[in-house]
Amino acid sequence: MADQGPFANWPHLDKPGRPERSEAAHDVLLLPSSDKISQETNPMASNNTLENFLGGSPLNILARLLVISLVVGALLMWLELRPIDIFRGVQAFFDRIYQLGFGAVRELVSYVLAGAIFVVPAWLVLRLVNMGASKR
Repeated sequence: MADQGPFANWPHLDKPGRPERSEAAHDVLLLPSSDKISQETNPMASNNTLENFLGGSPLNILARLLVISLVVGALLMWLELRPIDIFRGVQAFFDRIYQLGFGAVRELVSYVLAGAIFVVPAWLVLRLVNMGASKR
């Protein structure tokens, strides 16, 4: 009687096979096949690749973009941010990154060269000493 609890029909890992289902549960789980779904029930199913790419008709998308651009533009103007100021800010940001990047590389190369002045001759002397010791 322990197997007749509320979880009796759940699949068990220790028992092979599938759990038994009643016919009513089987009917509820049936999903329509893809050939039964028509374009009327699925508005995104379209044969037009442009509409699929855009996510709707081009005029509808254009109207949405115009309204959103108007709202965002009004907000930016209210904040006194002009498009040219934004472009100049982005350009200045990339210029600073460029200058920092190559300045850091230049400094790193100078550290490597300063260390190499001592490390390379020491390595060369040690290699020569080891070669002479291995020949004996």
